[in-house]
Amino acid sequence: MEELKKILISLPDNLLKEIDHIVTVEKTNRSEFVREAMKLYLREKRKIEMRERLKKGYLEMAEINIRLAEMCMEADSEQQLKYEERLGELE
Repeated sequence: MEELKKILISLPDNLLKEIDHIVTVEKTNRSEFVREAMKLYLREKRKIEMRERLKKGYLEMAEINIRLAEMCMEADSEQQLKYEERLGELE
């Protein structure tokens, strides 16, 4: 197990009472509670950051896809016009 370091934290009374209640019910201690709470916080923070990076990437790709679709639509329209012109020449 890795080495544990002691820290000092200050909590409002009502929060400490809630924590003490949970610690009693779960048969653990304050230190374990704080460690688990910190791990959970860090895990959730990483998830939120990952979602934000993914969202940013999806939005960037959406812009790229719109530009590509517009370019292809334009090229397709040009080809359609050329095709119709050739058909007109055959008549």
